[in-house]
Amino acid sequence: MTEFTYPTPPRTLEDTGLSTDYLIRLMTKIMNAGGTMTPTQISAEIKLPKSLVNLLIKEMTRLLLVESQGLVSEDIKSDIRYTLTDRGSKWALEALMFSQYVGPAPVTLEMFDHQTRTQSIRHETLHPEDLKTGLSHLVLPDGIMNQVGPAANSARSVLLWGEPGNGKTSIAEALGKAFHDIVYLPYAIIVGNQIIKFFDETLHEVAETDEAMSPPLDQRWLPCRRPVVITGGELTLEMLDLMFEPQARFYEAPMHMKALGGVFVIDDFGRQTTTPREFLNRWIVPLEKGFDMLSLHTGKKFQVPFDQLVMFSTNMRPEELSDEAALRRIYFKIYIPTPTREDYLQIFRDVVEARAIPMADNVLEDFYRDVYEGMELVPSGAHPGFLVDHITSACAYLDREVEVTRDLLDIAWRNVVAAKRTM
Repeated sequence: MTEFTYPTPPRTLEDTGLSTDYLIRLMTKIMNAGGTMTPTQISAEIKLPKSLVNLLIKEMTRLLLVESQGLVSEDIKSDIRYTLTDRGSKWALEALMFSQYVGPAPVTLEMFDHQTRTQSIRHETLHPEDLKTGLSHLVLPDGIMNQVGPAANSARSVLLWGEPGNGKTSIAEALGKAFHDIVYLPYAIIVGNQIIKFFDETLHEVAETDEAMSPPLDQRWLPCRRPVVITGGELTLEMLDLMFEPQARFYEAPMHMKALGGVFVIDDFGRQTTTPREFLNRWIVPLEKGFDMLSLHTGKKFQVPFDQLVMFSTNMRPEELSDEAALRRIYFKIYIPTPTREDYLQIFRDVVEARAIPMADNVLEDFYRDVYEGMELVPSGAHPGFLVDHITSACAYLDREVEVTRDLLDIAWRNVVAAKRTM
């Protein structure tokens, strides 16, 4: 097991892993956007220590790229303001022609690889109490957690299959949140002078840390919870490659790369335009070897870690997805059954309790008996939420207090069920 390490602040320019020329050109772009700036302001943008920013300013002054605009205040200890010279502005425009990325200094691929391996999801073990806490809001059949737990700890691949609406996606999402470790994710990565934007505020959740208790951190990295990235029917093979922005001239990391150290959920597996066999063939090496190969538009290929729990969720039977040889790539295949009568009633009660909606005595039991048992319909764990949503809308329309009654349930039921499904 690789010993966990924090990404510590660079003490020298060499420690950044980046050339002085690259850092200067990045600083010219930052100052071109920010105008007159102090070293403190530049440090906050480029995410490097102020001491290193001062070294870069000294070199930029020698190259006639910046000039001093005096102190911020009359206090001789205050920051000096700097602005780009005409020569510096020209450098900035040339740098923008190559790449319009302006932001935190990137980390090198070697740094990214090392940090990813030290904080591997394989290094964190879930126990029954973790799953009970993480999945406590779900009503699950007996034994499911004892199947899901070992699958999560394997950090391999998992197929959750069964009827729609019975919690497969909810289980996958909740499982990701059951992990507690903090991981460090970079704003951006540099590969062959090309920038790959990595941090995604829509997917990555920054964790609150006690700065006083934590060691100094390289500000190019952010402390985050293990990511949980969910994609569905829109996923294509092309989305598993680097996405080059031709106008901005930098890359966006693919979704499965952004899930490194966490959980990557492919919902509605088998409903994509790409066949399941093609997806599994694409991931033969990543799933078995623990690394993936990506390519720049220049043709350069490079290796990145493939360190995540991959969870496929589908309404199809496994044999409908692909042949046995391809399905062997998926290590765990867990069936999520339809809810029992008791589970269905509990799900419904949880929904109305969470929304503080009153419900008449015995109305739910009578409804289940008449509809599901009487009409031999298959219950779904999604039905309670849908029914209560429709009841809420109906009450708003009828201008009456929201409550669960038999007449409202019957109205909602006609809106929810599109076709008869027998047991």
